[in-house]
Amino acid sequence: MSDTDIINTAQQDFNCISKKRRILSLVLYIVITAVLTQIDQVTKYIAEQRLYNKPDFVIIKDVLHLTYLRNNGSAFGMFSGKINAFLVLTVIMICLITYVVLKTPLIRKYIPVYITCILLAAGAIGNFIDRVRLGYVRDFIYFKIINFPVFNIADCYVTVSVIIFIILILFVYKNEDDFAFLSLKK
Repeated sequence: MSDTDIINTAQQDFNCISKKRRILSLVLYIVITAVLTQIDQVTKYIAEQRLYNKPDFVIIKDVLHLTYLRNNGSAFGMFSGKINAFLVLTVIMICLITYVVLKTPLIRKYIPVYITCILLAAGAIGNFIDRVRLGYVRDFIYFKIINFPVFNIADCYVTVSVIIFIILILFVYKNEDDFAFLSLKK
């Protein structure tokens, strides 16, 4: 066997392993996103069953309450009644997130990007399901101490993913080529 044959065989083996890792990465993204979305939906269902038309459930007096609220808008009730716009934006966002997951290099350096994508997708899908199925989003967590708007688990996923993304941009991925893998050019 010549050196060229050995190199070609090694390259084929690497491509096969790389393709399997890429498929595994996509499957994990789908499964973990589905599990997190299900957790969001279950908590919303329980909140609706236990809190709808009932007084707040006080966890920490004057600090943290569970209260049921139907939100027709987006964050903090903004853009109420614009459900079609939300649906279109959510589909576009999920497509973009999936594109990032597919393009992200499968190395340790980019695990935070992968986690951020999973959290963002789960949050977007969780609230998307409510909007499509019910026409509103079910919120139930209320920080009374700061009078923060009522929110849900999907909102937590989105908020945490945005915070992680900001930290990554500010402190981790500072080089110009850190996101070159997202380029449409080959």
